[in-house]
Amino acid sequence: MKPNFVIIVADQLRVDALPLFGNSVVKTPHIDALAKQGMAFSETFTQHSVCSPSRVSFITGHYPHVHGNRTLNNLIQPNQANFLKDFKQHGYDVVHIGGRGDTFAEHATEASVSYHGFSDPELKDLSSFFAKKKQKIKAQGLQNYIDQNPLIRAFYHGRKEDNDVTFDTACVETVQQWVSKPKNKPWVLYIPLVDPHPPFEAEEPWFSMYDRDAMVLPRQGQGYQPKYLEALRQAHGWDKYRDKDWQEIKAVYYGMVSKFDDNVGKIRQAIQDHQLDDNTYFVLFSDHGEYLGDYGVVEKWPSGVHECLTRTPLIISGKDIQQGKTSDALIELLDVFPTLLDLAGIQSQHRHYGRSFKALLTAPQQSHREAVFSEGGFNANEKDILEDPPFPYDLKGKVQHMDPKLVGKVTCIRTRDWTYVWRLYEQHELYDRHNDPHETINLIEQPENTTIIQQLQQQLLHWLIYSADEIPKLSETRFVAVDLERP
Repeated sequence: MKPNFVIIVADQLRVDALPLFGNSVVKTPHIDALAKQGMAFSETFTQHSVCSPSRVSFITGHYPHVHGNRTLNNLIQPNQANFLKDFKQHGYDVVHIGGRGDTFAEHATEASVSYHGFSDPELKDLSSFFAKKKQKIKAQGLQNYIDQNPLIRAFYHGRKEDNDVTFDTACVETVQQWVSKPKNKPWVLYIPLVDPHPPFEAEEPWFSMYDRDAMVLPRQGQGYQPKYLEALRQAHGWDKYRDKDWQEIKAVYYGMVSKFDDNVGKIRQAIQDHQLDDNTYFVLFSDHGEYLGDYGVVEKWPSGVHECLTRTPLIISGKDIQQGKTSDALIELLDVFPTLLDLAGIQSQHRHYGRSFKALLTAPQQSHREAVFSEGGFNANEKDILEDPPFPYDLKGKVQHMDPKLVGKVTCIRTRDWTYVWRLYEQHELYDRHNDPHETINLIEQPENTTIIQQLQQQLLHWLIYSADEIPKLSETRFVAVDLERP
């Protein structure tokens, strides 16, 4: 009998915000329980630190540069192969919970999944949940709204007072509705949630759950740091924030993480209540991380490849998996779906760069990849495709347009020992992953590292050439007749 899959994707969840990966403050009992019944992976890295490029990458198995999926708006096309479509074409019901809209282009969702959206027909997509906030800002006046909220430029909204249904709540309710329906096929339940993505806000009890004074202050970088960090600090006024401001933001973020955990618990309970867990794998990961005050900034950046952005949590539980174990094998997010297809006995129908790590599920001590890669940013002559967003992201857009080199192209290679960052318009970066696991001390200018830099550059070049593009599967005829007037 084919296995089923519950795939929960967090948005902007830092790996070090979970007790499972070393956090001693945050409470996530449901995620902890999931890990005890399966395996955690501590060295998993996303291929891009922005939502859409990351999601397109791990669903297609292609690095963002391969097909130009490098922006929020370059999404999976209807004729583009992807792993959800593989499941569907092999007899699975693929259920896409909620309407995020940041993964599939028009008509592509219909080609890739069986069911989509919310159980409530009044809810259409992610924008359905922002209407009330927009009305409030409009009534108050944008500048007045900004002036009355001291941390608003750090995407901080604070205590959430209303009881309106959130996107994640609607997703959980949709799962609870769907599990009660008859099943006549194996199924994939794909659940992309929003928490703990900013704005930093939470209702009680999440808002007050964590002591502000107990929050560890953000990390700071040493040595050369990319110029966009200072540009963002000045544009948003973050350079004037005090320690207690960063602690307030972190405490609310941690509350959002615990709220996310609560929703994970509700999803698992719904599956268990309908006896659907015996032949089901549970998978949990995040599309990318969050700065959360590190380097004096919040949110993320298209050319940001810091460890706090690119390292993500990953947990898989289910039958025949060693329980309560942690693997430190190097994994890319685009390896996750090939592993699930392997568990289902399905061979993907397209060329891709993902590698199944099924073997690790019974032998976590094994290695997987020698190196993992992340990327981002733009060429300076791509100014026409840079973001020009409204509030609250307007200042981020202005920084990009002010100097496109601040969001210049970047590639990053991580091995077991080193991280090397190649920036198109700026100084490069080198980090010692053993002695500096959070990659805060840039060693690029130390002459004794010349040999290792050259080796990493060679590996990076090999990867870029190997994955440079993909020839589409076309059957075009050469020398076709041309019906134009002869010269």
